[in-house]
Amino acid sequence: MSIADTRYTLNTGAEIPALGFGTWQGAPGQLKEAVYHALKSGYRHIDTAQNYGNEEEVGEGIARAIAEGVVTRSEIFVTTKLWSTYHTRAELALNQSLKRLGLDYVDLYLMHWPLAMNPNGNHDLFPKLPDGSRDLVRDHSHVTTWKALEDLIAKVPEKVKAIGVSNYSKRYLEELLPQVTIVPAVNQIENHPALPQQEIVDLCKEKGILITAYSPLGSTGSPLFSAEAIVTVAERKGVSPAIVLLSWHLARGSSVLAKSVTPSRIEENRKLVKLDQEDVDLIKKYSDDLGAKKAFQRYVYPPFGIDFGFPDKS
Repeated sequence: MSIADTRYTLNTGAEIPALGFGTWQGAPGQLKEAVYHALKSGYRHIDTAQNYGNEEEVGEGIARAIAEGVVTRSEIFVTTKLWSTYHTRAELALNQSLKRLGLDYVDLYLMHWPLAMNPNGNHDLFPKLPDGSRDLVRDHSHVTTWKALEDLIAKVPEKVKAIGVSNYSKRYLEELLPQVTIVPAVNQIENHPALPQQEIVDLCKEKGILITAYSPLGSTGSPLFSAEAIVTVAERKGVSPAIVLLSWHLARGSSVLAKSVTPSRIEENRKLVKLDQEDVDLIKKYSDDLGAKKAFQRYVYPPFGIDFGFPDKS
C-alpha cells in the first residue's frame, strides 16, 4: 500500500483516507473533470463546502466516476460543511448540499466556522452591514449550532455519518467540549510548518479528534517552498517541496487536503513519502524558529478573523 492510501480511524469507528482532494477555489468549469480525475488517480476523500459554490460540479465528477465503474459510493469519503448563515437551519442546509451533490448521504458534515451570520441578511451566504463588515449574529452560540448537528445524527443518521468542526481554536474547542453529547470527529484547520497551531493539534489528539489540514502548502508563492529545512528534506527524499509539505501532515498523524485542477499535479500530489524522525525534527526546528520570531503566517484570514482571536495574520 502506498503512503497516499493511508487511512485513519475516526472516533466514530469509520475510516477516513488521510489524503483528501480539496476543492476550495477550484476553477468553475474545470472542477467536475478534476474530481473525476482525482478519483481515477486513486483519491478516495473529496472535500467541499456549502459556501464554495461548487457542490454541484463536485457531485457531477463523483457521479461520472461511479457511472464509469471507477469507484462505488461506499469507497468514497465525502465531506461538506455548514455555512455560517445556516447555523439555525442545519437540516435545510444539509438537504440542500445533498441535492447539489446528488448524494444520499455525506460521510462527514462540518461546522465551517464557529460564528453565525445573519440568516435574513442582504446575501444568502455573505451578508454585510452598511459599513461593509460581515453581518454577524454575536448572540448565537456555536454550542447551539453543534447541538443542531448532534440532532442531525439522531434524526437523519442515514444522511450524515459523522459530524465535526472547522477553524476551531483551542479557546472555542474548550468552550464546546464540556457541553457535547458527541465529540467532533474532525477539526479542519489551516495547518503547515509556518502555522503549526501546536496547541490545538495537541488538544485534538488528546480528545480523539482528527486534524485535517487545509492550505498545507501555504499559498501561491509561499516561502515554504524555498525554506531551507523543506528544501533540504526534499533533496534528501528526491521529491518536490510540495510533496514534503503534504507528507509532513501524515508524519504528524493528521489528514491533509491537496488541491489542484491540473491532471499532472493531481497525480503528483499522491506521491507522498515517509518522513524520518530526522526530517520531522528539522521541520520542527524551522517552525520553532518562526515561533520564536513571532513570524508564523496565516494565509486564510476572514474579515471576521478578530472574532476568532486572530489579532493579526500570525
